[in-house]
Amino acid sequence: MLAALAPASLIVVPFFIARQRSPLMSGASRVTTFAAVLAYLAVIAHPLLALAGYDARTTVPASVMNDVVQLDIVSSAMLVLVSTLAVVVVRFSRSYLAGQRDLDRYTRSLLLTVASACVLVTSNNLAVLILAWFATDVGLHSLLTFYRTRRQAIIVAHKKFLLSRVADACFVSSIVIIGSELGTLRIDEVNALARASGELSPTLHLATVLLVFGVLLKSAQIPFHGWLQWVMEAPTPVSALLHAGVVNIGGFVMIRLAPLMGNAHIAQGILLGVGLATTIIAALVMATRVAVKGVLAWSTIGQMGFMLVQCGLGAWHLALMHLLAHSLYKAHTFLSSGSVVQQWRASHLVHGHHVNLSHLLFALVVSAVAVAPFYFGTVLFTDATMGHVSSSLQPLALILALSFAPMIGRAVAAGFRPFVISSLFALGASAAYFGWHIGFEVVAPEINAGIETSAFKWNVVVIGLGVLFLAQTIMQTWPNGRFSRWLQPHLMSGLYIDDWFTRVTFRLWPPGFQ
Repeated sequence: MLAALAPASLIVVPFFIARQRSPLMSGASRVTTFAAVLAYLAVIAHPLLALAGYDARTTVPASVMNDVVQLDIVSSAMLVLVSTLAVVVVRFSRSYLAGQRDLDRYTRSLLLTVASACVLVTSNNLAVLILAWFATDVGLHSLLTFYRTRRQAIIVAHKKFLLSRVADACFVSSIVIIGSELGTLRIDEVNALARASGELSPTLHLATVLLVFGVLLKSAQIPFHGWLQWVMEAPTPVSALLHAGVVNIGGFVMIRLAPLMGNAHIAQGILLGVGLATTIIAALVMATRVAVKGVLAWSTIGQMGFMLVQCGLGAWHLALMHLLAHSLYKAHTFLSSGSVVQQWRASHLVHGHHVNLSHLLFALVVSAVAVAPFYFGTVLFTDATMGHVSSSLQPLALILALSFAPMIGRAVAAGFRPFVISSLFALGASAAYFGWHIGFEVVAPEINAGIETSAFKWNVVVIGLGVLFLAQTIMQTWPNGRFSRWLQPHLMSGLYIDDWFTRVTFRLWPPGFQ
């Protein structure tokens, strides 16, 4: 009930504030703080009452408890995240947009977006989830067009509007098929039926493929990524809310339906292929960007790709960690954009040093040393407590070592102090990654749906990221070589993918300007 009251307060209370003829933005901060307190209380009270043996179903109608709200480890983590981001973004907006016109419209759209996201992450019904996602898009569209005289903002909102409506059609078709096939749209029942059956019918495979296509459209995956590069035309808090929250919803939906998606081999293959291609392309293009916000946009595209790769692999707990960490990182990055510029200049002092092959080889050794203790510790712990060792641990350790190597290589070229800082960061990130793995093995092993990922999928991911590492190594060590001089112009243009997509979509439905 507390979890349901949190988004309700964000919608209802602003109308009372408006009737009092006080500035809506001045009261929005108090409203979001109140909603966040309700969310925190719900998350804290739920496990405590369960431990005490209290069953809310004996006092609350089953339709309220089961059909509307579901609080588990995934939804609780997301509810806390969304509530916290709402408080921070609204407080930031109050000072950032002071004196701007149409602040009441901005505030209502912001509260609508946040409230819809709260409903989405706690919903136990697929129809309610899709409706909440649609409402989130409606509020975000109004926020993206806050500056209605900026043509670029209108173009970006138009492109996102087109993609979102196609995605909504995929979602509606998917839940109609799921409802007719399983006889229910309750998420817990859908997951239970999928876990019990083990294999999906061809009709359910079609439903999961449609669901995946909708997620790809809304998660800025290539070739549908162009709109995310230009959302900087909107106010900075809107960019923070989008990159930190809204664009992550696709990954959350995949994690929410983990038992169903774990048996959807075709849909998981699509997630893996598109996500891996997006990760590789975005990482290479990001290295050619000069503007800080351009780097951040391509970073989000690549991070969403890798999160969907983890979903395609069935590493749902790691995808959840990635989602939470990325949200907090991007919110901090956008809302502290002034200091980010200073950090960017400082990092260029590191990037300015030439990285040779010996630096990268030494960095690989350091990365392996940083990852190895936590890898072997996780293997020993899971073998002793669970009686088995996940086959994903070995490729995961290799991927971590490869991801740390370019950073440590640049630090080695810059000097001793950057090298020490980067090495400590690698140690901390390894501890967090494997610690999260152990934590979910102990606390919530059911999140992985009891499905062991095939070695073939992990081999594909390792090979793909190995190719990315090789390309980055060549471009770093031989920036004036033939390969770098051939590839750089294409990367600077984003491989021309968004140009082609924009021409096609605008020919079918051009944007309108006032």
